[in-house]
Amino acid sequence: MDDCIFCRIAGGEIPSAKVYEGKRAVAFLDAAPMSRGHLLVVPRAHWKDLAAVPGAGAGEEEKAAYAEVCDVVRAAARAAVEVFGGGANVLQCTGEEAGQTVGHLHFHVIPRPKGGKVPPEFVSGAYRYADDADRAATAAALRDAIAKAL
Repeated sequence: MDDCIFCRIAGGEIPSAKVYEGKRAVAFLDAAPMSRGHLLVVPRAHWKDLAAVPGAGAGEEEKAAYAEVCDVVRAAARAAVEVFGGGANVLQCTGEEAGQTVGHLHFHVIPRPKGGKVPPEFVSGAYRYADDADRAATAAALRDAIAKAL
């Protein structure tokens, strides 16, 4: 897409600090990093978000593109741990309400150096279900939606 900044970066029209360039995916340092080494992994194909990625009925090229993106995310997380000596967060936002600011699928790989602090929103237990029934209803709704999406 001509007006998509990530399509233009992937196509080489806009300069970036690329750390990976493959046939179907690219990775580059984020222009507004949350930490040193924060990078983005994006497919060259324009998918608006993770929900737009074709599922089981996808063609071979689409499957290969998503597989390459996943491989690069895994490799980038390993690299973040190796280079910065701590851990890494992998983040993908689907939709504006979830914090997606660019309408092109992308994964954030955010290095967390040894001794660093985890952001409060990433702390386990930050949300509490009202009761067991609320938890069960939430699980059922997600189970049904996942079955439909597959």
